[in-house]
Amino acid sequence: MDDTPSSRWFMPVIAAALAAAIFIIDTFSALDMAIAVLYVVVVLLSANYSDRKGLLAIAGLCVGLTVLSFLIMHGSDYDLSSTMRALVSIAAVTVTTLLCLENQAATQSLRAQADLLDLTHDAIFVRDIADTVQYWSKGAEELYGWTSDQAVGLKAAELLKTEFPGPLADIRAELFRTGRWEGELVHTKQDGTKVVVMSRWSLQRDERGRPLAAMETNSDITERKHAEDTLHQTQAELAHVTRVATMGELTASIAHEINQPLAAVVTNGEAGLRWLGRPEPDIAEVKASVERMIANGRRASEVVARLRALARRGEPIQAPVDVNEMIDEVLPLVERERSDHRVTLDLALAQQLPVVLGDRVQLQQVALNLALNAIQAMAGVNERHRRLWITTRMGSSEEGDAVLIEVRDNGPGVDPDSLAKLFNAFYSTKKDGMGMGLSISRSIIEAHGGKILATLHVEGGMLFTVMLPVPKERLS
Repeated sequence: MDDTPSSRWFMPVIAAALAAAIFIIDTFSALDMAIAVLYVVVVLLSANYSDRKGLLAIAGLCVGLTVLSFLIMHGSDYDLSSTMRALVSIAAVTVTTLLCLENQAATQSLRAQADLLDLTHDAIFVRDIADTVQYWSKGAEELYGWTSDQAVGLKAAELLKTEFPGPLADIRAELFRTGRWEGELVHTKQDGTKVVVMSRWSLQRDERGRPLAAMETNSDITERKHAEDTLHQTQAELAHVTRVATMGELTASIAHEINQPLAAVVTNGEAGLRWLGRPEPDIAEVKASVERMIANGRRASEVVARLRALARRGEPIQAPVDVNEMIDEVLPLVERERSDHRVTLDLALAQQLPVVLGDRVQLQQVALNLALNAIQAMAGVNERHRRLWITTRMGSSEEGDAVLIEVRDNGPGVDPDSLAKLFNAFYSTKKDGMGMGLSISRSIIEAHGGKILATLHVEGGMLFTVMLPVPKERLS
């Protein structure tokens, strides 16, 4: 039903004039044909601006005019031919009226459904297979800024400058194959600002199964994405702070580790000078002393490099990592702590383990944190019984093969009810603990696609198991 201002007076005038013309021609002309059947045009025109009652009244008027014209023309001569023409005209008007009423009911149902779509705050629009907008909801007007009149008839992707998460051809192929698609899109609003939406597409097909149109429902998640990005940045900052805090605790061990090669450099340098100071310098011994100096200098340099890498801020670096070598590099960093607590190390590293893909520094941080926790957990245990087990071996996870790192102590363990809380942020079983080490360790391992588990060992103490997935294509 057309509700434009011009139709409110123009269409009724046209329909009335046409009805009058049909009546005059049908009544006063000598044409031997069913002129009254043209009243169906009046009914069709009236259906555009009349409601159900109005359309029935107009149809009744057309039928009445047909009967009146018949009585005027054939009041005294009811021949079969004229009577059949009148009946055909009345039947045509009646059938047309019924069809128009049915169409009005369907249209009103569609309008009611469209009004329901306007109740949601989501942006909803319908586009045909050529991506031309056919329907534009109130939510779409509020989100994007274009009115329905401005958007309908335009290409949706061009209007919104859509940024897709992948090739559009692949997205359309999935839509045609499954009848739906869901993903994140970036749209540009009328004022030029960008908005991130969670988009859900549903495909409409005809009775033959051919694609007709797609309804797209978009929910604004811009603030949520911003919050997620902020959270990610905060976690990165927190991880950096934790690495620096951990470094502070390890200052003594690091200084001890550096002092050893530096002292060896000095010792070998003095020895080299003595060999040179002889009446007949022993060049072979001098060469050996210099080589030992170089080796110990490199060792000190590697310790410093590991220290700087541990404190460096930045995004994780994905590269092949030999887990056994990574463990070997961590052991000197816990040597001082282990020595102070008089803890015996039981090391069992499996041979020929496949490499994993990850950030070497972050994985070192996890191993370092687990080892230090295990050492400190045994502070209340008799010195002769303090033992730290570090094991690597092959295992499996739900995703496939995995390299396992197991760190076990024989300390007092924890309350079974506390196991589930160990990886929660700010939860610690130590009086002076920050409660962030295990939480960040879990975040690191999960970012590598792995898992970290804490269990109570049957022989006492805690067992932490790190599972790192092995790439499906083995790296050399």
